[in-house]
Amino acid sequence: MRRAFKPLVFLAALLPLAGLIFIVLTGRTSANPAEDIILTTGIWALRFLLLTLAITPIRRLTGWNAIIQYRRMFGLFAFFYGGVHLLSYIAFDRFFVLSEVLADVAKRPFITMGMLAFLCMVPLAITSTKGWIRRLGRRWQHLHRLVYLSGIAACVHFIWKVKVVFGEPVYYAGILALLLAFRLAWRFRTNRGVRRQPAQA
Repeated sequence: MRRAFKPLVFLAALLPLAGLIFIVLTGRTSANPAEDIILTTGIWALRFLLLTLAITPIRRLTGWNAIIQYRRMFGLFAFFYGGVHLLSYIAFDRFFVLSEVLADVAKRPFITMGMLAFLCMVPLAITSTKGWIRRLGRRWQHLHRLVYLSGIAACVHFIWKVKVVFGEPVYYAGILALLLAFRLAWRFRTNRGVRRQPAQA
């Protein structure tokens, strides 16, 4: 049952892309289809990024250790949708003119943050295999802390893009803040427990 469930999760993660393709092909987009594609893929990249960050808190709070097997999949889907988001921007907004893309990165802060979020995911995606985990050892965990920076940059990118401090962008930022706060609280609790052990011995 567990082996069959993982492919179902994989297929479910492709549904947003399938739905977007269906909407585009059937002409059900808004008056600006390119913007719909860019926005939708970006939102799903952020959602999968937050879902990846939520795996550890869920596991620690519920004891459901099997959920850890989905973390790499969700992380790679965050990278996948982020890549489609970036490619859509380059194709539809800048028509593959690299100089204009670089100018945007340098002059438009929300583009800068979006590029930072994606670039942070690149080494995470490359080193997500078991082979890289073995090669890097402890350094793998340190490297994969880039996911925090990627999440922060992605949320700032979204907020600066829509130029509002309420609604959906803030909800995602709030979720990220809670996930990061949980990690800090858990680390503080763990470190305090370690410090107390000698005194109890």
